[in-house]
Amino acid sequence: MLLPKFDFHEPETLTEACQILAEYGTQARVLAGGTDLLVDMKKHMTAPEQLLSISKIEELKQLDFSDGLKIGSCLTIADIASSRSIAEKWSAVCAGAGSLGSPQIRNLATIGGNIGSASPAADLPPSLISYGAKLVLKNNAGERIVSMDDFFVGPRRMKIAPDEIISKILVDTPPPFSGAAYISLGIRSCQDIKIVNVAAFITLESSSGIIKNARIVLGCVGPTCIRAISAEKLLIGEKPGMAIFSKAGEAAMRDCSPRGSSVSRASAEYKKDMVGVLTRRTLSEALKEATEQ
Repeated sequence: MLLPKFDFHEPETLTEACQILAEYGTQARVLAGGTDLLVDMKKHMTAPEQLLSISKIEELKQLDFSDGLKIGSCLTIADIASSRSIAEKWSAVCAGAGSLGSPQIRNLATIGGNIGSASPAADLPPSLISYGAKLVLKNNAGERIVSMDDFFVGPRRMKIAPDEIISKILVDTPPPFSGAAYISLGIRSCQDIKIVNVAAFITLESSSGIIKNARIVLGCVGPTCIRAISAEKLLIGEKPGMAIFSKAGEAAMRDCSPRGSSVSRASAEYKKDMVGVLTRRTLSEALKEATEQ
């Protein structure tokens, strides 16, 4: 299937890219790895008049650990999945990256593209949201920082202006005695057909203390990623263990209202059951990481 006609732009600086977006606005789409956008264009789901490739902008490919974690939006999923420096403190981000598609897809796809697809089944948002990540949005007038908690408003819908580019992802360094985990359930490996994905983050008072903070993020069970708020509240102030994790899993099941889908090949009941199972498992893995520090 042929691509629709478009004008192609390939700036080498972020400033130049912002100028192009300012000129064309809603007529333009940003192209990073192209693993989602080009497929949509071939299916004639979208037909932008202007295509802006940002793959040559070196500042969007940087990793910075000087004050927390700063990830350039054009860093590939493969580079994130294989980064030992990221895995040391943000293991769930690497787990999310490693779960995305096939090796060929991971070599092309970018973190900014995965976020910018605004898919409820995307692999990177749950773990990033569980760490409290923020996005730097850049345009001609400057930049602004938004929380990923508030960024998604629906499938393929985000709080981003037509002239803005996701330039960086900011993730704070987790406090001591913190741990996180991400698990995705799909039809088969190396396929981007997800049924449910869950990320969990906890912080303890000490290696054997009570839970001070908890964040549980559910994917594929709503129009956007969902925070399991009642499950999180249930955990605060409690001694961690399978008993309270099981209760949190049951609460997370109540926090979501999934729909059955022929695309995901799973019923709503099955998805809800798997939310409970994966919530327990991610919390158990997060606890293990938190207590090993």
